[in-house]
Amino acid sequence: MEDLFGQEWEIVPAGGATGAAFFAQYKEERLFLKRNSSPFLAVLSAEGIVPKLVWTKRLETGDVITAQQWLNGRELKPPEMNDDRVALLLKKIHCSKPLLGMLKRLGKHPLHPEDLLAIIKGDLDKELLLQEPVKAAMKFLSEEVANVDSNEKVVCHSDVNHNNWLLTENSQLYLIDWDGAVIADPAIDLGLLLHWYIPRESWESWLDRYGIALTDNLLLRMKWYVYAQTISMIQWYRTQNRFTEMDRWIQFIDDVA
Repeated sequence: MEDLFGQEWEIVPAGGATGAAFFAQYKEERLFLKRNSSPFLAVLSAEGIVPKLVWTKRLETGDVITAQQWLNGRELKPPEMNDDRVALLLKKIHCSKPLLGMLKRLGKHPLHPEDLLAIIKGDLDKELLLQEPVKAAMKFLSEEVANVDSNEKVVCHSDVNHNNWLLTENSQLYLIDWDGAVIADPAIDLGLLLHWYIPRESWESWLDRYGIALTDNLLLRMKWYVYAQTISMIQWYRTQNRFTEMDRWIQFIDDVA
């Protein structure tokens, strides 16, 4: 990474599981660098979903380095997920034809409920089915899988945690960390966001700002995907031997209405 810059630049790891992200700074110039990020990043930048892509360079090793604006800002706080800007940006993402076209060109295929359920069943440790909330959730997923497929397939972020929303000093909102992007029912993003952050009595108002009505069908689809993603998280934490977090997600299943 240092070969791209002079010795006067300070380059430090940005953290993260892959170790492929860095911060670079020289005087007032600051960049966020990433190794081998997806070409999807360029479209996200052009659409104003992530901070501006400054340049892309290929190293002699074959690695591709991207540089984005490094902006002063902060992650959203949980209560701020009820902000109008969150609903509007998520709607913009779900309606974006350029984002959808790029993911398709990158070989992504629409994710259907039966495919997701098959993945979950294949990954799930049998011991977890001894947990009554997990057992009940799997029963619900199996019984309703034929009732939740939607013709609407859009680009979904699939991890709309408040930590992935960046609010800059000039009040520009971005949604970052797109490694888990999928083409799927928008209920994947809507369900988790509403169940995690928005009081039940405010769902209709939030969805009105997003641009759709709260119907029984949407409620069912959101619940289905929240169960599916929660069980995937339970399995992931079990694999990592992080049992405190695993137990917290098992408890969360009981809170899903």
